[in-house]
Amino acid sequence: MNRRERAGIGMTSARTRDRLVERLRSNGIANAQVLEQIREVPRHLFVDEALASRAYEDTALPLGRGQTISQPYIVAAMTEELVRDEGDGRTPGKVLEIGTGCGYQTAVLAGFVRHIFSIERIQELFRRAQGNLQSLGINNVSLRHADGWHGWRSQAPFDGILVAAAPRTVPEELLEQLEDGGRLVLPVGAPGGQSLVSLTRRGTRFERRDLLRVSFVPLVEGIES
Repeated sequence: MNRRERAGIGMTSARTRDRLVERLRSNGIANAQVLEQIREVPRHLFVDEALASRAYEDTALPLGRGQTISQPYIVAAMTEELVRDEGDGRTPGKVLEIGTGCGYQTAVLAGFVRHIFSIERIQELFRRAQGNLQSLGINNVSLRHADGWHGWRSQAPFDGILVAAAPRTVPEELLEQLEDGGRLVLPVGAPGGQSLVSLTRRGTRFERRDLLRVSFVPLVEGIES
């Protein structure tokens, strides 16, 4: 990939990205490193070419197969919460991501953690994410075409888990795969009534924070070829 493709032109230019970052800041995203990562990751490379001119709008965009690339504000909010420092200097070293999609959230998160283990249930999107991440030289990600509902037990425990689809209730298997002090960030609830939730493990109990109302595709079991 050449520099021009990565940097973008016109509606995908640096100036357009700056406007997006300012909008996210005005809407409450405070972590300067998260905002810089949103600026640096070329979102126009993760969407269909026909939608590239809309890549830096603060909106979700279709990916096909009933899936979407998340709104930049939501990507920033989930990343900010997952890496939130509680004063102990702890940052997540090993993270599980469920719902790789096209790899955009993965690329943003990759700038903050040692390694991401990411699961995508739709093979077409899994292959697309592989290509996108490879083209950007992002090499601290292990991708798997699998059923994310059950996590990635062989790699557990995780310092953080981020879920990009909404179960109606928090899956117990994901809570079990959290390291003590680790954090699970996910949307929960039925369509039309979802909340973004953060759960931090404290031994055998979990501290819960309800962050904001959201709208995600449902988290479903099984895989698709």
